[in-house]
Amino acid sequence: MDRHASFARLRARLTPTCDVLLYDRRGYAASRDVDPPAKSIHDHVADLMWLLGGRRAVLVGHSYGGDVALAFAEHHPELVAAAVVFEAPLPWLKFWHVPGTRRDQPAWAAPTPEQAAERFVRRMIGDRRYDRLPAATRAELVKDGPALVTELTTIRGDPPPFDPRHVEVPVVVAWGSETVERNRRGADWLATSLPYATKHEVVGARHDGHRTHSKELAEVILVAAGLAPSSRRGDQS
Repeated sequence: MDRHASFARLRARLTPTCDVLLYDRRGYAASRDVDPPAKSIHDHVADLMWLLGGRRAVLVGHSYGGDVALAFAEHHPELVAAAVVFEAPLPWLKFWHVPGTRRDQPAWAAPTPEQAAERFVRRMIGDRRYDRLPAATRAELVKDGPALVTELTTIRGDPPPFDPRHVEVPVVVAWGSETVERNRRGADWLATSLPYATKHEVVGARHDGHRTHSKELAEVILVAAGLAPSSRRGDQS
């Protein structure tokens, strides 16, 4: 439910040093009308393959984008120099679901895709912030409901969208210190399960750390790309 524009500050910090490609996934925002609609994470992997056009890259994925990056790295390691994933969701794991909370009523189970989109964004940013969004912004967000429902349902399937044991590229697993417990547990699980992982906690960040802590994340990305020395502040092997 995010937009490539939310990475604007991060891109501005990276472009003096390297080329940056941003895009909206199929079904969202500027890519909303791309046909056919994506049916699984593997369609997003295929889109990324097409966008890269054979170029090797460092992949950066926030939230669901982290799952796309890891699935791509599993199947096309020759095109991935490294990956940086920030709070990638792992809903196929048992600990991801917390009974007795609002999250126990999944967004994808809402009566309509539009209601699913509203429910999802409200949970991400809170009711107060959502209600203060301009009406035009809210109207745009709910248009992405069909893509959201497809992603939230298919990612829970069997088999999972990627097997971490087969992701044989360097991966930085990042999370915000102020995030929810399941995101911290997810980062621990990924870092333990991936063969070549390091961990990086972004102190003070929540799930939108790519927006609020762009300077630190840019440094992490440049280190992963081999374009800057590591300060090792938040890195853990």
